[in-house]
Amino acid sequence: MDYRDAGVDVEAGRAFVDQIRNLVQSTFRKEVLGGLGGFGGCFQLPTGYKEPVLVSGTDGVGTKLKIAQILNRHDTVGIDLVGMCVNDVLTSGAEPLFFLDYVATGKLDKEQLTQVVAGIAAGCQLAGSALLGGETAEMPGFYQVGEYDLAGFCVGIVEKSRMLDGSQVKVGDVAIGLASAGVHSNGLSLVRKIVSDGGFAWSDTPDLLNGNSIGATFLTPTRIYVKSVLAALQTGLEIHGMAHITGGGLPENLPRCLGKGQAIKLIPNSWTIPPVFHWLAEAGSVSAEAMYNTFNMGIGFVLLVPPQQAEQVITHFQALDIPANVIGEVIEGTGELVGLF
Repeated sequence: MDYRDAGVDVEAGRAFVDQIRNLVQSTFRKEVLGGLGGFGGCFQLPTGYKEPVLVSGTDGVGTKLKIAQILNRHDTVGIDLVGMCVNDVLTSGAEPLFFLDYVATGKLDKEQLTQVVAGIAAGCQLAGSALLGGETAEMPGFYQVGEYDLAGFCVGIVEKSRMLDGSQVKVGDVAIGLASAGVHSNGLSLVRKIVSDGGFAWSDTPDLLNGNSIGATFLTPTRIYVKSVLAALQTGLEIHGMAHITGGGLPENLPRCLGKGQAIKLIPNSWTIPPVFHWLAEAGSVSAEAMYNTFNMGIGFVLLVPPQQAEQVITHFQALDIPANVIGEVIEGTGELVGLF
């Protein structure tokens, strides 16, 4: 016997690496040292920092992968993988420098996984991050044929004096919500249950989804906010705090960027909730509380800024086709979210 008899095709693995080489190299920044295929990826720190701080993050895509595999569409989940990591790192004020991925599958399908890596490369380009390396694991018996799982790892950099850690946030700061592109990559287990229990097909096109199929709607990738937020900082706009609205929605994530003795008071009806969330609530008979504790409800990222800069910040993002609204303010409190229900 050999390794192929056990279900692992080493030659196919080598061919896959050759097939994705150009995709990976298309993301390289000038700080990347060496090429693809080494035991480790090498990256030279950018110059100009006095006290550079490295900020790291890791995440996955969750059961959104099930939808991609059911529909045999794999070109967007790689963008999700990058987005979930780089948006987290961004909340410290850090610029994502490089990204690594881990792909595990039951049987290596070059065409399927090339689509995945193409999405990862596209996400890295949207974030200005180099795809520095990765690992592909063929694991027969652990995953079924056609199944795969993803994990991502990101490292960013920020000047220590400019790092956001909650201490800059002041009572009276305004919370500006940046629109999401949909459900992003959280709450998909509930989405799948609503679709299954409701007898829906992924190809169905409910009226509330404006003619789009259920499957295409929920494969819309996570919006990556990196370049737009870093551009705001580079133009001198003052940002005191940031929150990436992921699992747990606004109630869990927005208070994470506050300082001690602070809370957030939301302004009711201050943003438009996208139709996809109305459809989920109706199709699954999901309560408002459960919706807000599961989904981003149309707000993918939040900035805390001085009130006198709110209008400038909103104008900056709207010019980049990212809808932005004042959704609340910082008040005295103990880390709670006030006024949501």
